[in-house]
Amino acid sequence: MKEALVAPGPKVQIVDSPIPKPNADQVLIKVVVSGSNPKDWKVPGWRNVTINQGDDIAGIVEEVGSNVTEFKPGDRVAAYHEIMSPHGSYAEYAIAWQHTTFHIPQKTTFEEAAALPLAAMTSAVGLYIRLGLPQPWTPATEPIPLIIYGAASAVGAYTIQLARKSNIHPLICVAGKSQAHVESLIDRSKGDTIIDYRDGDDAVVEGLKKAAGGSKLLYAFDATSEHNSYVNISKVLAEGSKITTVLPPQNHEFPAGVSHSLTSVGSVHSDAKDFGFVYFRYLGRGLQEGWFKAQPQVVVPGGLGGIQEGLDNLKAGKANGIKYVFRIAETEGVQ
Repeated sequence: MKEALVAPGPKVQIVDSPIPKPNADQVLIKVVVSGSNPKDWKVPGWRNVTINQGDDIAGIVEEVGSNVTEFKPGDRVAAYHEIMSPHGSYAEYAIAWQHTTFHIPQKTTFEEAAALPLAAMTSAVGLYIRLGLPQPWTPATEPIPLIIYGAASAVGAYTIQLARKSNIHPLICVAGKSQAHVESLIDRSKGDTIIDYRDGDDAVVEGLKKAAGGSKLLYAFDATSEHNSYVNISKVLAEGSKITTVLPPQNHEFPAGVSHSLTSVGSVHSDAKDFGFVYFRYLGRGLQEGWFKAQPQVVVPGGLGGIQEGLDNLKAGKANGIKYVFRIAETEGVQ
């Protein structure tokens, strides 16, 4: 099979590899569409590794392990591949654990499905494990102001949708040029609002204070964790508050009384396996019912041959309110 390996740079090389075999608890998926994430270009440089970095799988089940009961060959699925393990989604065939694989509705396209797994689960882990906010099936019964910084990103957009399902309002969303996308997701009647980070750090801090309307700001989900995001948030959080970031803060100490946590989606492959199992199936149900929608996708032409362009665009910060995805069948040499 054809497989794309990502080296520092990023530099993408397409190689021929054997089709992998699933173990007893895994699923082999024929990849129709692969999604991408900013980590795909960052991790090779951080760790000085060359590996298939694709973690968002959308495709058709090819083979299942002996312990797998929920899936069979021919099923339409999406899956979150385990980060830094072999056999990622930048290939004709990929491996996922059964608990991070889920059925997708017939009405959900493979392009939509490929935009979901890693980012959507990051949102769920951050909201419900790290911040400890009310679950969708036991929704909030009183106002809970929540700051969502980087609201137009995939993680931010999925956080908005899950928070709304949990009746968490007002949502105080920080975004830039993709505010129209955020506007389509929030509920102004519940007090949700948008603050433009392009107005500068001081304006953002003042905007956060104004949006709070005198209420204590006790929860923040920083979906960017760059460009002073958590510094700005730190200036408005009340004592006893919680903030979760998707990257480790650099040279910053949070004020006394502010609890910081790091949201690592990889936890669903370690100490949060049951959480991942439940929420991936719940997200599949959300797609079917229509209250959960994929981040808009941009298909980069060329299949695996388009990954270089996609990762270069991610590195250049061009992915505003969209997800880059790759149709594997477009790869040169793939039958």
